[in-house]
Amino acid sequence: MTKNNIVSFCAGGLICLTACISLGSNDSEKVLDQRPVVSSMTVSPDIPNSVPFCGKMIDITRYNMREGFDRELSSFTYFHSTTMLLIKRANRYFPVIEPILKANGIPDDFKYLAVIESHLDPRVSSPARAVGMWQLLEGTAKQYGCTITPTVDERCHVEKATEAACRYLKAAYDKYGDWAAVASSYNAGMGRISGELVKQDADNTFDLWLVEETARYVYRIMAIKQIFENPYKYGFVLCARDLYKPIECAEVAVSGDVQDLSAFAKEHGITYADLKRFNPWLRDRKLLTGGKTFKIQIPQEKDLYYKTPNSAVHNPDWVVK
Repeated sequence: MTKNNIVSFCAGGLICLTACISLGSNDSEKVLDQRPVVSSMTVSPDIPNSVPFCGKMIDITRYNMREGFDRELSSFTYFHSTTMLLIKRANRYFPVIEPILKANGIPDDFKYLAVIESHLDPRVSSPARAVGMWQLLEGTAKQYGCTITPTVDERCHVEKATEAACRYLKAAYDKYGDWAAVASSYNAGMGRISGELVKQDADNTFDLWLVEETARYVYRIMAIKQIFENPYKYGFVLCARDLYKPIECAEVAVSGDVQDLSAFAKEHGITYADLKRFNPWLRDRKLLTGGKTFKIQIPQEKDLYYKTPNSAVHNPDWVVK
């Protein structure tokens, strides 16, 4: 090899090496530029082709149904603190709700309607003046058996409100023969759903164009059911001791007026605060019975404190130990 050839070879090699170093540097900068800047990754949950609801598999492969379910499942999955709180509360309230649904022939899945309506808070009220765990309007509540007076509002009574909700749901099922339509009507009213089915010449409520709240309603029920039944799959890890335990209460029947509920509470060995927490239907500092008999719940002292390591668990299938 001549001297000129050696010089040319070395020069070419130097150029190639410089290009490679430059290319590698650019790739490194690109990798660094695209690296995550948060400590965790957000993953889109898998969306199945069908979802179970009230003993029926609902096909959600149609674009609007898939996207509707995806919206609600993603929302509940990443609304971490609220969804976890709902799972904890359900351990206390589902044992009350489930037997009433069963006794009235209402599918068990409708307990999730109460979850999305009120977050299982028996005292909550809405801007539209719907009240209680089942978010009943005053007229509807009275129509289906709840007592509402200046000192009593049974929309906040878990058992009585559940019974009233069951009567509505049964009436809606008699009308539609379809539980998804029943759920939609619970939000919009039977008049609105029936009217839209006629105006839009539709046979299925999933095919209706509705206001956003109603359009999302059944998907929200199906999505929260999916998470409750598969909590670990969606990132919720709970032990038995994390769930809110049911608290046993004694019943005291009251037929006469009680002018001072604070004194009544003290007589029964509890605080006025606990009297109100376990009887949220008492809406005043007194109780005027109007000749009716009301049963007041008195929480048992032994159940007011948590014990280690585990509290009572209603459904251990929820729990990842």
